[in-house]
Amino acid sequence: MPAMPTLSTARLILRPFRLSDAPVVQELAGAWEVAATTAAIPHPYPDGVAEQWIATHQKEYDEGHALTLAITLKSSGELIGAITAIIDGSNKVAELGYWVGKPYWNQGYCTEAARAMVDHAFRVLGVNRVQARHMTKNPASGRVMQKIGMQYEGTLRQSLFRWGTFEDAAIYAILREEWPSGPRGQQGRGRERRAPE
Repeated sequence: MPAMPTLSTARLILRPFRLSDAPVVQELAGAWEVAATTAAIPHPYPDGVAEQWIATHQKEYDEGHALTLAITLKSSGELIGAITAIIDGSNKVAELGYWVGKPYWNQGYCTEAARAMVDHAFRVLGVNRVQARHMTKNPASGRVMQKIGMQYEGTLRQSLFRWGTFEDAAIYAILREEWPSGPRGQQGRGRERRAPE
């Protein structure tokens, strides 16, 4: 089995999850403010679910379906969130998903982690396109996508059913040729298109 990668940024280490991370995952991801902005995180967060989730990561990576990493602070090793690239190998597309615990919001950590994961997806996973969606009621997630150079491609109306309500989702994407390390270098940066207000 190939080892899952560890990625490093200025302030963060993105590393494979350990079973010992489960209590922190349950606490951070289970917060209503975090769960409410995602399509699948349960609230309340039941005991044992984090362990079951972490136990799937190596198999998903081995089968080429997904790479999920813990977002941790380089300075302290503290776990603050998670980031995933779900891989569609036949179409060379990765779908990005992420969450960061509420105490760590508004500090640029999610943007930093997302940029590292997108770079890894293009350079190592060999995808041609990285896309991501966010509920339109959560514009902060969309700002992360804009900051890493993703382009707004449209809104998928009522495409998510969450807690008894249909939610609209905005979709963003960036292509390999638009990424700074891609064939066209820096040309892709700055061609962001913002979602309509």
